[in-house]
This record gives sequence, C-alpha cells and structure tokens, in this order.
Amino acid sequence: MAIKLRNEYGPVLHMPTSKENLKEKVPQSASDSYGHKQYPANQGQEVEYLVTGTHPYPPGPGVALTADTKIQRMPSESAAQSLAVALPASQARADANRPVPAGGEYRHPGAPDRAQPAGAVVMEGGNAKNSALMAKKAPTMPKPQWHPPWKLYRVISGHLGWVRCIAVEPGNQWFVTGSADRTIKIWDLASGKLKLSLTGHISTVRGVIVSARSPYLFSCGEDKQVKCWDLEYNKVIRHYHGHLSAVYGLDLHPTIDVLVTCSRDSTARIWDVRTKASVHTLSGHTNAVATVRCQAAEPQIITGSHDTTIRLWDLVAGKTRVTLTNHKKSVRAVVLHPRHYTFASGSPDNIKQWKFPDGSFIQNLSGHNAIINTLTVNSDGVLVSGADNGTMHLWDWRTGYNFQRVHAAVQPGSLDSESGIFACAFDQSESRLLTAEADKTIKVYKEDDTATEETHPVSWKPEIIKRKRF
Repeated sequence: MAIKLRNEYGPVLHMPTSKENLKEKVPQSASDSYGHKQYPANQGQEVEYLVTGTHPYPPGPGVALTADTKIQRMPSESAAQSLAVALPASQARADANRPVPAGGEYRHPGAPDRAQPAGAVVMEGGNAKNSALMAKKAPTMPKPQWHPPWKLYRVISGHLGWVRCIAVEPGNQWFVTGSADRTIKIWDLASGKLKLSLTGHISTVRGVIVSARSPYLFSCGEDKQVKCWDLEYNKVIRHYHGHLSAVYGLDLHPTIDVLVTCSRDSTARIWDVRTKASVHTLSGHTNAVATVRCQAAEPQIITGSHDTTIRLWDLVAGKTRVTLTNHKKSVRAVVLHPRHYTFASGSPDNIKQWKFPDGSFIQNLSGHNAIINTLTVNSDGVLVSGADNGTMHLWDWRTGYNFQRVHAAVQPGSLDSESGIFACAFDQSESRLLTAEADKTIKVYKEDDTATEETHPVSWKPEIIKRKRF
C-alpha cells in the first residue's frame, strides 16, 4: 500500500507549499468561496494543506500562484487508502493525472464524491459496497456495405491443363491465361473466343502480366524462365536469366520500367525491363516466395512466402523494411487495395488486412478454411478469395463481412477433386470477375442486375466480434 500511495500521490506530495500560514483551524462543514465543503480529518485539530497546482477554474497553464489561488486540502491517509482499494491501478493513475475540465467543478482525488458513476465502488463508512456494474461495451462489427451477389455467366474452355494464372490487358479488350499445358492463350474478353496461343515455355506457366507502358507481355514458369513477349510480332524478345528454381509469380512496377519476379529459390529479383539486368536480388525469405506485388508508394515491393512471413522491401536499397510474422501457414496470395493505402494477405489460417507503410495489422477475415491461392479486390471494396477446394468467398473489405460463397461445379468429365481456383482477376471495368481453375476452364462472373437489398438482404447482426490479434 505504501508503494501504491507513493506512485499515486507522489506528484501531489512534492508540490510547492504556500508561503501562507498552513496551520489553520477549520470549523466543521466550512465552505470555501467556490462552495466546496472542507472535511477536517479530526474536528478541532490542526490540519495541513498543500497547494496542488495552479488555479483550478479554468485550468489555465502558467497561472501564477497568488494569495487568491485556492489551497486544496491533502487527502487523509484513510481516504487515500480507500480510493486506492476502490479503483484498479490504471484507473486510479488515470484519475490522479486527469486534467481539470474547463468550466466544470473541481474534485480533488480522495475527496468524497458528489455523484458516483455507474460501475464505481461507493465508499460508505469505510466499507465498500458494489453498485450495479455496467459491462464494458464489447466491439461490434459495423454494418457492412451492401454488394450485389455475383453469378456465373460464362465458362471458357480451350486449355489442356490446369489454368494457373490470368491477367487482363489495360485496354480491356482481351485477357491472357497461362496453363500447365505450357501455353499462353489470349482470349477476347467480350465473346470469350480464343485469339492467339503462344508457345515457348517448356513447363507450367505460373505467371502472366501485360504492361500498361509498352506493348509487352511478361510470363514466367516452372522452367525457371522469365520471358518478355512483343505483342506486335507475338515473339519472345527478351529472357531474364538468374533464378535457380521455378518462378512462381511476377509483377510490373506501375511507374518505372522494372519487373519483379519471385521464385522457389527463396528470392525475389528486380529486373531492368530494357537491359535485362538483374538490379537486385531480394534475399531473406527462408522458403519459396509464392507471390509478389508492386506499387508506386513506399514500400514499393511486397512478397509473401511459404515461410509464413510477408516482407515489405526498400526498392532502392534492395533490403527488407518490415517483416510481418503474424501468419502461421504459407502466404500464397497478396493483394493491394486500388484506392486505400492497405493490403490483404491470404493463408490457410486467415485472411489478414494490413496498413501501409509499416504493415500495421487491421483485422482478420476468418471463415475461408482452405488453402487460399489467390486474392483480388475492386475499388468498390469487394474482396475475392479463391481456394484449392474450388470455393470462392466474397467479402466486404471495410468490415470483413463474408457476403457470398460460391462453389461452381466442375466441367463434365472432370473429377470433383479438380475444382480448384488458382487465380482470379477483375477486368478493367470491374464488372466482370474471371477465375482460372483446375478443371482446365476460365469462368466469368458478373453482378446479378436483378438483385436488391430486399431480395438479398445482409444477414448481419451487431453481434460481438472476436478478433485475434495474431
């Protein structure tokens, strides 16, 4: 108790004393000029007073101590002990250090309360009596934005193997897919018809992306190759050599001519698009790097790995800025929000949302209990996660509310075990959602135009949410 008293009232005990005579006779129930009653510890005995600070009405900083400054009475030892017992340590400390509200009535710590707040402990005759305790309000999920459900309206066939990756070109006229049949196919977005097939990889094509700055298509695969295709001649014009194992993903920097690839060799590499030079080798992951994303703002490169970590990289120095270790299983997908300075990562344990630039944790999106291969998000705040078992969940980005779950049937002739989603992407208008699947098809979804909030209500209740910090 002595330690507690010293911690709680140490600052008060060491305040400067008034030069006035501190020994006074205080009659019972005497009132000061502010209407405060004074309660002597023992009637008719001398009591000690200390100045506790500047003038309390209002709490003007820097007000000089004058003869008119109110001299406040130190709490008696019994009153201090009773207050310390009544309040938890953190609350007692907060009350002792709380500034005086401007224009409000001043109450010295330890003085009798005029009105006890709900949830406090009332002191009566030295005995504690519990009043009705109000439960602390638990956090609740805010009401999510209503999104129309998405429905399947086209299935595109043509590949002879798993469709592993997909990308939509900036003009929104066509899209490109890469497959385990070692080909890259270009499809008309409006009709779904095949426009072109590109051959050159000698193993599964794991990543494709179309440049918005030049007429180039970039691809990578399990043959360790990274290729640059000139779409005017439909030929490979550059190879980027350096990875020691399968290349799992790639992304283009939005403002400079830089290509970033990630590989099973536990590294990511930064390439100069024009000179084919390897600018940096990003080392630090201890297992295969499954996904990489670029953005114009810092940090410019984000990687997710099978070592369960996410790394945010300094592009100029080629070094790690931040390592996020919250996930417990492999991180196979990372997606950046197109408008907010945030991103999400997908793992079998949870989908997690983070805030740039330091990777501050925002929230968990729980419920998609499968190996999540891909994530994509549109500017309307619809986050899509696709998994190995063929399930696709759609989430409201802001609240993390799962408003739709889709499990499309596999193509006739395929095994049920071939219902896996390897990649998904919105087109440039964000009105269509394309998925690359294990049944060798590309499925195209669009919003249900006939749906309304009445026909498809949000089954949401302001219930208590349980969020794990890690």
